[in-house]
Amino acid sequence: MTDQQVERTVKAKFEIVEFDESVYGQQTGGPKLTRVTIRKRYQGVIEGTGVAEVLTAQGSAGGGYVASERIEGTLDGRQGTFVIQHWGLADGPNQSSEGSIVPHSGTGELAGITGHAMEREVHVLTLVYTW
Repeated sequence: MTDQQVERTVKAKFEIVEFDESVYGQQTGGPKLTRVTIRKRYQGVIEGTGVAEVLTAQGSAGGGYVASERIEGTLDGRQGTFVIQHWGLADGPNQSSEGSIVPHSGTGELAGITGHAMEREVHVLTLVYTW
């Protein structure tokens, strides 16, 4: 971080407005494999939308996902888009989700954004970022 860059942590609430899932693989005793398109509406610190393309492995006691999500809107008063690559695992009740802002994916006033993301609360994206 340079002297002019300030790291900021925000919690962005979202709602899922569309969830379109298709199974591409399933075997007896193994996890179901799916492709999912998830459309989100962010309100609050992020005002805008997100579209995530997700691959999942869904078993009876655990699962995981990997996703690319493009967020478009206003963050911290700046308009543009950026992409988060994120992933998560579930082992029974234990769940974790992590992600990173794809380097150089920011556009408009969000050009140059860097950072990482996590979901520790339901329907809340915690974003740690700098410009």
